[in-house]
Amino acid sequence: MPSLASPPPYLIRTERLVIRCWDPRDAPLLKDALDTSLDHLRPWMVWAADEPKPVEEKAELLRFFRGRFDLGQDFVYGIFAPDEREVIGGTGLHTRIGHDALEIGYWIRASQVGCGYARESSAALTRVAFRVCGVDRVEIRVDPANEASLRVPRWLGFGEEATLRRRLPSATGGSATDVVVFTLFADELDASRSASIPLEAFDALGRLLDA
Repeated sequence: MPSLASPPPYLIRTERLVIRCWDPRDAPLLKDALDTSLDHLRPWMVWAADEPKPVEEKAELLRFFRGRFDLGQDFVYGIFAPDEREVIGGTGLHTRIGHDALEIGYWIRASQVGCGYARESSAALTRVAFRVCGVDRVEIRVDPANEASLRVPRWLGFGEEATLRRRLPSATGGSATDVVVFTLFADELDASRSASIPLEAFDALGRLLDA
């Protein structure tokens, strides 16, 4: 399990979004977001090649995400409209990059691309990763051909570390693709756009966290 000072929030509210851990009851909303976005997602997301799937399988997937969240193993979030009646996308604080670090991933449904939601949600997760979880490093990894996704860490002020060759499974079934690694360290947060994003973060009991 990751070594974190505190677990990530269960719910984050920003100016335009609700970012929270998934619940199996979100399955119909998730399915709608994915089924209407497959042409948009398939060039970049390996898992999109297996879509669409029945809503029952979506519910089981969300049970899996929630279980890992509750056990402190990995932290996958849904991105919702303020009234939580629409899934705008998905994101997460992933534990796969080692000690004292978290990786942010994200996707946005096709109908909401270009609204700045990936930037807003990633800024919020960056801030809570440092101020709530207490990590030293946050990374975002992007396919170099995905120009829209590349703009997110650059806008947030992440440093472009390197391009690693043939590290990502191809979403289209070809050979592995390159990945650009972006990094922000804890002592760089205050100078980044993530530091000033308005947000409220809440723990599993609904208590407001210092973020």
